[in-house]
Amino acid sequence: MNKDEIPSINKRKTPFLSASTLIKDLKALLKAGVLAANVLPVFSGFWLALHFSNKSFVDYWELFLLTIIGSTMVMAGALILNNWYDVDIDTIMERTKNRPTVTGNIPLKVVLSMGIIFTIIGFILLLLTTVEAAIYGFVGWFTYVFLYTMWSKRRYTFNTIIGSVSGAVTPLIGWAAIESSANTVPVILFMILFIFQMPHTFAIAMKKCKEYSAAGVAMLPVVRGFAVTKVQIVVYVACLLPLPFFLTTLGTAFIVLATLFNVGWLAVSIGGFFTKNDLKWAHVIFLYSVNYITILFLLMVIVTI
Repeated sequence: MNKDEIPSINKRKTPFLSASTLIKDLKALLKAGVLAANVLPVFSGFWLALHFSNKSFVDYWELFLLTIIGSTMVMAGALILNNWYDVDIDTIMERTKNRPTVTGNIPLKVVLSMGIIFTIIGFILLLLTTVEAAIYGFVGWFTYVFLYTMWSKRRYTFNTIIGSVSGAVTPLIGWAAIESSANTVPVILFMILFIFQMPHTFAIAMKKCKEYSAAGVAMLPVVRGFAVTKVQIVVYVACLLPLPFFLTTLGTAFIVLATLFNVGWLAVSIGGFFTKNDLKWAHVIFLYSVNYITILFLLMVIVTI
């Protein structure tokens, strides 16, 4: 479906919006939950870089603001452009049909302009930190907008792998704002985020399998089925098991807790082979994954205070 064929967007004037509706639409346009989830790893990367380089946060609070605001703007730009490009399939999927790009509350030209402006401002701010941080920001933005959204999402099941790269660079942005990321810690943070996103996204795709199928999005459960997806989830969660042991500098408490979280997730994942309700199990995997990554990255900060 071409964007110009969507009557709700291009064939009527944008209605007057109340303040509450506008805020709701902006939150949907920015994918506020996704955006907030990506800010935490940036902060964790920044904080850990300060910790391991024996630097004080007080001395770098201005750099911190530039890093957080800049990276958030870049990510917001990418998410907005994703909404702009995906408007045709968003009209089909139940969970996205109320986005302002679909309802027409925010015109597509405005959405496109917002995505570009947010991106440019974000990159300018990141360049005021370090070039390396800006490069990581660009890698994440380019991967998400072009390689994931525009190229692979509708065509190939490995779209999840590509999309995971964009989310995994966030701690590298924070770390590189302080010092070079040629260090074991930021590399492992990248790997944790990259691997985590695979079962997390697979779980979402299972929950919304019918919607993705109707929209023609080549998610793994749609193309290969639930059985294959369950195996993939177990494999990726198992790959998380050794990673905490590469972060011995964070202390024994972190390693023990992270390992317990990993073992717990693996146990829940294996349970998928025995469940009678695939969708309920997928929801449990989704909830576990969201709490897992939030607790883990907060824990990294807590153990270094």
